[in-house]
Amino acid sequence: MNFALYRELMVIRPIRRLLVVGMIARIPHSAAGVLLTLHIVLTLDQGYAAAGAAAAVMTIGIAVGAPWRGRRVDNVGLRKALIPSVVSEAVIWSVVPRVSYQWLLPLVFVGGLLTLPIFSVVRQSLGVLADGTQRRTAFALDAISTEMVFMIGPAAGAIVATSGFSVAGLTVVGISTSLAGLFLMWFNPPTRSAITDAECEADQQEAAEVAVVAAAPGHLQEAAADLRPAAAGSRRRSGIRAGVVHNFIWFTASVSAVFAVAAGTGMVLSGTDVGIVAALETGGHQGEIGLVFLFWCAASVVGGLIYGAMHRPVSPMLLLLGMAALTIPMGFANDTWALALLSLLPGLLCAPVLSAASEKVADLVDEARRGEAMGWYGSALTAGVAIGAPLAGVFIDGIGPSAGFVSVGAAGVLLCLVGLALQQRRRAATRRI
Repeated sequence: MNFALYRELMVIRPIRRLLVVGMIARIPHSAAGVLLTLHIVLTLDQGYAAAGAAAAVMTIGIAVGAPWRGRRVDNVGLRKALIPSVVSEAVIWSVVPRVSYQWLLPLVFVGGLLTLPIFSVVRQSLGVLADGTQRRTAFALDAISTEMVFMIGPAAGAIVATSGFSVAGLTVVGISTSLAGLFLMWFNPPTRSAITDAECEADQQEAAEVAVVAAAPGHLQEAAADLRPAAAGSRRRSGIRAGVVHNFIWFTASVSAVFAVAAGTGMVLSGTDVGIVAALETGGHQGEIGLVFLFWCAASVVGGLIYGAMHRPVSPMLLLLGMAALTIPMGFANDTWALALLSLLPGLLCAPVLSAASEKVADLVDEARRGEAMGWYGSALTAGVAIGAPLAGVFIDGIGPSAGFVSVGAAGVLLCLVGLALQQRRRAATRRI
């Protein structure tokens, strides 16, 4: 391990600024979920079922919009791609707390669809600004900053909402997120290298062809001009046939495995979240929920620091396997301190899983399609979060709080074992060929 890597990385001004901006920009949205839930329950008096439905609608919007937002960044650049998000964040989240529940649902869906893609943009830009060992350290720092955000945001949102200021709080979330988007547009971190080797080679080849044609006799130039429309038509026809395939040419078996890890990580984390709350509320210790979350998140920060200082990467699937397996013993805790201490072990692997998966996507996908890939990665993580909470909830309602930890932990272990078996089978088939 080499912890000096962090000092070397933070000396690089664009990376330092990106990490700071990314952390600040994430805080409002990390508070939005708690604010929205408590606004629906306390201000609109609709109950937790209605609040859960609104959260699900917003999650679907985010999952649907993330790949599209990422592709817009790839195609038109960061500044143009962020304009709809900057406008919608300020408008929608200023209107949401002032309408009835029936109007709130479609608004939060659109809000999720056009949400500022801060997570994918930061990861995509870090993949450009850092490479090699630095990239691993950069993604680890990003995962650590995310953990710190979720220590601050939800707690702040709960304080604001329970103090009776949910309307003002949601409005501030929208305006501050919009301002963060404007600052990101001004900062304009790179989402791809200035020019790739392939583009440089293509430009050189095109210039050479132009030079050859220009130097040819007149009748050859005329013949070349006659051939251009036919060649262009052929290219258009072949482009139509291969268009759909080409759009997802980056989606390989290795990339799909990383997306499965992202979904599994979201599932285990959200299920653990619900399990902690249920275990402490059932025992009448709901006032100590923050203590367990502090231990859990602090362990993740420590794990991220250690992973970012490592010289060699670790398979994200193996890291998820460890985190899922170590989540199961949390179901056997009989008091708050036991639960807090047992949360340390899976917590240590949380940030490493997220940083290793982000690093893997950056390594596997070309810069030209990396924004879209990071969007799909975010959607996979969001889908896992949407699955994990109700999965744990079903077992908690049917058996008890301990079953919440066991169910998501066992599901995560099963997912990883299947994934590792498929990887081994693919490697064996490749060796035979």
